[in-house]
Amino acid sequence: MQGGRRRLPLDDPGAAPPLRFPERRFSPMRNIGLRILVAVLALLFTTFLVYTERDCYQDRGQLGTLTWVDAFYYATVTLSTTGYGDITPVCESSRLVNSLVITPLRFLFLIVLVGTTIEVLTRSTREQLRSNRWRSNVNDHTLIIGYGVKGRSAARSLLDAGLKPTEIVVVASDRAAIEAATRDGFVGVLGDARQEEVLRDAAVERASKVVVATDEDDTSVLVTLTVRRLAPNATIVAAVRESQNAEILRQSGANTVIPTAESAGRLMGLSLLSNTAGEIMEDLLDSGGGLEVMERDISRDELGLSPADLDERGQIVLAVVRDGVAHRFDTDSIRALQAGDRLVVIRHNPSQD
Repeated sequence: MQGGRRRLPLDDPGAAPPLRFPERRFSPMRNIGLRILVAVLALLFTTFLVYTERDCYQDRGQLGTLTWVDAFYYATVTLSTTGYGDITPVCESSRLVNSLVITPLRFLFLIVLVGTTIEVLTRSTREQLRSNRWRSNVNDHTLIIGYGVKGRSAARSLLDAGLKPTEIVVVASDRAAIEAATRDGFVGVLGDARQEEVLRDAAVERASKVVVATDEDDTSVLVTLTVRRLAPNATIVAAVRESQNAEILRQSGANTVIPTAESAGRLMGLSLLSNTAGEIMEDLLDSGGGLEVMERDISRDELGLSPADLDERGQIVLAVVRDGVAHRFDTDSIRALQAGDRLVVIRHNPSQD
């Protein structure tokens, strides 16, 4: 495996903070149209102000002779700061309007004219402020590394389980993947997750859960090693393409390893042997389907009951987690539920009602 620390060419990564936040996006034509509209409205409003006070303006020494064309001409050269000086305000009221109204309109007009430069500067500053504020507040979040098919499916499952989009952060080296993540409402970090500084940008040291969903097993191993070193208490779930690499990932620090290719193959084989069993497994894997697998705390009225009692209530108990140890349903080692127990159950998805 080649685990070099070389930074990927990420389209001028130093031009802006690596964090990407969800935002409303407008088409270029709409942006241009809005700027033109603002400029035209400022120009027409200034023309109207000048014409209503035309008796207080002189044109080459002649007072009160301004026409609509003259007012429009004065508004144009004034807002564009050309200022030929042939038309000038002479009354205190007109000079006050120029100072308090037309001058701010001039600033607005200039901002629209140089809007591209201003937009870049303000966007960079705004993103930097948002990044600093986010880093100071983020805590106990879920980190998804890789936003391909596996990463998107993991994110969708977390949302279906009740997590908020603001509690999920996506790290990917592909700019298109980060743009897709921000469109889905997540904070995105653009960079190579094998690099420590990229993971620190995602506040990995304060993450409670990490999903490693990269496309290559060697990359997953390096990422898992780095994550485990920076976040020793985080729960790490990693996907692996080849099952023989699963043990390497566990040794690297992953709590759970999912062999994606073999799992898909087993599901296909099961579906061929038993179409009904395959449909049920597919339903369980689809978090938006009729059945779902979930882990939850026991409720107060479940204290003292046996797992079999819950089966009669419409929830199939797969395991009871007590003191960090999972007791599966086939061991029959849990006779009665106690305070602090957690249950892994199959139940009907209430969102389908």
